Amino acid sequence: MNLLFDQNISSRILKLLPAQTAGSSHVKFEGLTNAHDRLVWEYAKKNNFTIVTQDSDFNDLTTLLGFPPKIIWIRTGNLKTAAIHQIIAQHLEEIGDFINDSTYGCFEITQISPGR
Repeated sequence: MNLLFDQNISSRILKLLPAQTAGSSHVKFEGLTNAHDRLVWEYAKKNNFTIVTQDSDFNDLTTLLGFPPKIIWIRTGNLKTAAIHQIIAQHLEEIGDFINDSTYGCFEITQISPGR
């Protein structure tokens, strides 16, 4: 599973990911820091990545341009890296199913933090 993490998620996430995501990277390591979303989208498409983001803009691009690349949109508000890792780990099987399903282009993970 090749995940490309957007700049709104810390690159430290890569150290926490399980073995199933060994092909994953971060925009920082692909020379895409502060790149326009369309450039990140094109890079992901060309290199067979699924984009992981907290930014709605990638979902908008998928709506306009189709997929691939597929988008995993984590809709939780600001969270620490460890919390984002936990969310990904909790949904890893579903994420794998989503990536392998040619029907859908965006997988939304919504989680409301306690106390909000």
